[in-house]
Amino acid sequence: MPRGSNLERVSAFNQAVVLDLVRRSEAGLSRVELIGATGLSTQTVSNIARRLLDLGLIRESGKVHVPQGKPRTTLTIDPRSRFAVGVHLDPSRLTFVLLDLAGAVIHRSHIPVEAVAGPKETVIRIARAVEDLITDSGIPGDRVLGVGIAAPGPIEFDQGAVVGPPMLTGWARVELRESLGEATGLPVFLEKDSTAAAHAELWVRDQRSDQNFVFIYLGSGTGAAVVLDGEVVRGSSNNVGEIGHFSTGDGGRMCGCGRTGCLGVSVMPVKLVMEASQQGLVPGPVDEEDLQQVAKRFAELAVLAQGGDGRAGALFLEAAQRLSRAVEDIANLLDVDAVVLGGPSWAPVAEHYLAVLRSALSSRLAMGMIHQVEARGSALGEDIAAIGAACIVLDHVLAPRAEGLLLE
Repeated sequence: MPRGSNLERVSAFNQAVVLDLVRRSEAGLSRVELIGATGLSTQTVSNIARRLLDLGLIRESGKVHVPQGKPRTTLTIDPRSRFAVGVHLDPSRLTFVLLDLAGAVIHRSHIPVEAVAGPKETVIRIARAVEDLITDSGIPGDRVLGVGIAAPGPIEFDQGAVVGPPMLTGWARVELRESLGEATGLPVFLEKDSTAAAHAELWVRDQRSDQNFVFIYLGSGTGAAVVLDGEVVRGSSNNVGEIGHFSTGDGGRMCGCGRTGCLGVSVMPVKLVMEASQQGLVPGPVDEEDLQQVAKRFAELAVLAQGGDGRAGALFLEAAQRLSRAVEDIANLLDVDAVVLGGPSWAPVAEHYLAVLRSALSSRLAMGMIHQVEARGSALGEDIAAIGAACIVLDHVLAPRAEGLLLE
């Protein structure tokens, strides 16, 4: 049954609309321009602007002269007024970023780990690193809005728990949001790593265009996130994007599920490195639980392929072809405008995979006669999941969300 709203929620939504428009405008916007862009009344925009100025979220940044009437005062975001911390929990390393209110990374740190420890030890380690990040940046702690943490799925979103993520031994069910909140004293937001990465992509895009895409996340494992009409699609349990067991065709490596050719084992760095080691392409033996060693060997394998080594090139070619089959199916199902790839394991394979993906998308998409689907790598680098986790914190202040109008 449809639910209603109330004045308090409508007011908060309108404030987020205004704040988001100001953030996305490089030169800033005047109150008159905000009235035109939002459709809100003059009095409503004036009240919201005054409230945001009082909170220190925006500032008046000069005058703009117009042909008729008084000069207009330009409103811009105050990037240093608030901050958000983003954490990426990956089986191979912990990544920490500090974002200002404009979404710019002002500080970052990494903790390489051979294997993620148990939940209690890891929470303590993350809390200490968050404290160090804030201290080292020199910003006042009371300006930090919260901590976003991106973790491998699946997750129980409402409970803030990770549930048996692959490659995290001992993490059968961990209420990470609550335990990290207690350890840091800050609000904590938990999100899947692939979904967090999609949020980061949304933050760097023009709000008015290019709002339908799928994000393919390549890290220690593989995942996806879907963005339609500028909103991340979540599904009934907030776990959209579990694509590791998508079929990529006949043959391929044996998966733990008992089938061959699953996407996860087809592109997983540890599987490619183990096969390369068996062929003598990279030094061995390789400890598949030592993900730092795996990452190093993976980069070495990519260099060999770039240098023209036929066997290394063949490994990446097969992986790219299998990935392209899954991506074709996803693009055909969702009718998106773009496929964006990124994550900690993307950079070494970008050159090898993009050519294959672009060829497949240009020649085999059902909607190809109507519109093309672009394939490209993210510009946000290997820290994208941590950046996205921090963006989720900022979203709660900046981004207008229609579902936030509905009463519980």
